[in-house]
Amino acid sequence: MERTPLIAGNWKMNLDHLKAVATVQKLAFALPKEYYEKVDVAVTVPFTDLRSVQTVVDGDKLQITYGAQDVSEHESGAYTGEISADMLAKLGCTWVVVGHSERREYHGESSKLVAAKAKAALGKGISPIVCVGEPLEIREAGTHVDFVVEQTRESLAGLTEAELAKTVIAYEPVWAIGTGKVASAADAQEVCKAIRGLVKELANEEIAEGVRILYGGSVKEETVAEIVGQPDVDGGLVGGASLDGEAFAKLAANAATGL
Repeated sequence: MERTPLIAGNWKMNLDHLKAVATVQKLAFALPKEYYEKVDVAVTVPFTDLRSVQTVVDGDKLQITYGAQDVSEHESGAYTGEISADMLAKLGCTWVVVGHSERREYHGESSKLVAAKAKAALGKGISPIVCVGEPLEIREAGTHVDFVVEQTRESLAGLTEAELAKTVIAYEPVWAIGTGKVASAADAQEVCKAIRGLVKELANEEIAEGVRILYGGSVKEETVAEIVGQPDVDGGLVGGASLDGEAFAKLAANAATGL
């Protein structure tokens, strides 16, 4: 099955709503139209940027999708500071990142919670980008594949086959995020292939062949083509390199030409 690569920028806690508009416009106009047929381009932005990004994407009819970086597992209620999936859906979000290693580490989020957040998003028509990945000590011990497969299993627990089909999985080795260290293309392929095998086990071969599995962790325009060229890597979750619209456009173009 042909899978269209997804190049998704994760802005993290960067760019206010004014800078967000400028960045999205630069990205859209710097990426030649023919590349939109080869890759899907998205940005996941701070909550306070969503309305501004929605306005510019809709108003300029941009071929870019967008989403948030977290969501509550709850539908509504007395959860101060939380944002529900319904709120995100009403702002036109296509995606929401769940289980990023920074959420797991700094906010103590468990894989069980990640699965609940993914379920909440899917219930409102939003595709979760479920992040998984091993720390350095697990990689050095050589048990990274088993670790990531089990973490992924727990992070997808309770999802139906139909929900799995709408889910994106992002493999982000923790030791490569923001460090400048990048897993080799072969490393990325090894783990992404194992994740696809798990999805086949949880659902079936057809769904497994359709699910997009991304690599994240210091993805740059010089490295993205080789990584995305791997048979089981279907795009990238891009951090710092997505904060400059023109640079992110070059990265997306390189991903498209590397296919």
